[in-house]
Amino acid sequence: MSIVLSRDSQVRVMENTVTNAEKYFGQFCSLLAAYTRKTARLRDKADQLVRQLTDFANTEHPEMRATMRNFAEDLAKVQDYRQAEVERLETKVVCPLKLYGTHIKQTRAEIKKFKQVQKNEMKQLEKLEKLRQKSPSDRQTISQAETGVQRASVDASRITHQLEEVIDTFQKQKLKDLQKIFSDFVTIEMVFHTKAVEVYSSAFQILDSYDLERDLEDFRTKIHGVYGHYDARPFKDTTPSPAVPWALTGQSTQTTIRSQRRDEEEEESTEHSAEEDPVEDLRG
Repeated sequence: MSIVLSRDSQVRVMENTVTNAEKYFGQFCSLLAAYTRKTARLRDKADQLVRQLTDFANTEHPEMRATMRNFAEDLAKVQDYRQAEVERLETKVVCPLKLYGTHIKQTRAEIKKFKQVQKNEMKQLEKLEKLRQKSPSDRQTISQAETGVQRASVDASRITHQLEEVIDTFQKQKLKDLQKIFSDFVTIEMVFHTKAVEVYSSAFQILDSYDLERDLEDFRTKIHGVYGHYDARPFKDTTPSPAVPWALTGQSTQTTIRSQRRDEEEEESTEHSAEEDPVEDLRG
């Protein structure tokens, strides 16, 4: 009986391991999926800002027009990096967490198999105890019951050993996957922010070098009915750097892709407008 109780204690530890994985991996999946969706929405809002900046630039004087257009181009480049960030988060972070539901389902099936064998062992033990109490002199029946208990005990020992191996493999894989998933998450964020800082530094220089006096001079001459004639600063070269980790295939292509994705995500966003996202169900 002590062996049976020991096995029962073992299976409780195993069940808790799987239950905790199911609970927290589901929460991680929901939160990181929401994080990815909100990053995509931020990208869309920034695209709208780029369009407004371009429209505004067309109404301004030469210096401000060139400054705003160049600034908008840098801001658009950041959104190209953000698009790559969203795609990588979906592929390397959210999808592996979603697939974890299958691993948990398979492990639970192994635990269920053990419980059935354990239940049979307990049943055989109870049968033997009843026979010993009701018919202590019936040695043949008691001997048969003892044989049944031994068989059930051997099966339980074998299944317990198999289950230990399954849970050990599950735990090892779970820890490795957590390390990999969150390492990928941090790497994706570091790459995006590193490239974004580079582009934002360029954008700051563009704004800082704006020649306000030339625009004021042009404005004042127009007020007095005399139009100035001078060339504003040329637009910056928009050719992407070869050091960029993601190939930027052109502003118009990226904007078209994002516009298509935005139509799909706007429908999805109405389903996730609540402040808290539901916990991902990993029970299959």
